[in-house]
Amino acid sequence: MNTQRISVLGLGSMGRALASTLLKAGHEVTIWNRTPGKAGDLSARGAREASSVEEAIKASDLTITCLLDDASVRETLRPAIGKLTGRTLVNLTSGSARQARDLAGWLEKNEVRFLAGGIMAVPPAIGTDGAFILYSGPRDLFDRVAPALAPLARPHWVGEDPGFAALYDMAALSGMYGMIAGVSHAVALVQADGGDVETFTSEVLRPWMEQMLPLMFADTDPDQSNPEMQATGLETMISASDEAGVPGDLTGHLRASLWQMRRAVG
Repeated sequence: MNTQRISVLGLGSMGRALASTLLKAGHEVTIWNRTPGKAGDLSARGAREASSVEEAIKASDLTITCLLDDASVRETLRPAIGKLTGRTLVNLTSGSARQARDLAGWLEKNEVRFLAGGIMAVPPAIGTDGAFILYSGPRDLFDRVAPALAPLARPHWVGEDPGFAALYDMAALSGMYGMIAGVSHAVALVQADGGDVETFTSEVLRPWMEQMLPLMFADTDPDQSNPEMQATGLETMISASDEAGVPGDLTGHLRASLWQMRRAVG
């Protein structure tokens, strides 16, 4: 493998997973964190801890940011922007499509090559076959850096628009949290009305969700998804939840679906 010099800015749980995986892949890794002392085993395994952002950027041809939010990325990079000129930055910090586009515009003015990213994995999954990372920005830049990024997770380019990686990331996370909300409400409902939660989750909820998941992405026969009937069913679910004393905040996903079905009915 062609060893490359890569800097990772941010050593939260995800940043540490990224740096660790790059080290394992044989790259020369420089790390920086706002709060010193988080290098730990990364330094012992060969990572170089930079004392400043400027030092970290100068040490590598490719810099990866994995920080708290868009504001922290700008705050971190602003004093060191001159060091990034002519170099490549890959931002794997979660944010909105607008934030990614604004960041791309700012970096372009400073002659920084830029890819926006969205990590579709939890930290322990980094470096495994099931993980993938969305990237958006210039295709030729993606093709150039993808081999270096591949050990982290399967690189998946989603378009030239720098906002697309963030857009798809946020949308996918919304789908995930919708599923989590549904499970949380289902368990709360069974628990509130005296059901056996363990039996329900293992014998009913999980098999049911596994059966339904493929259908969520298939073309549905309108006769099998009558919105008026579904609206009535959703109203019944909400009423049952209220009767059981489940907090109303847990029915948000049901109310969103009810709104959608009522609109479809007209």
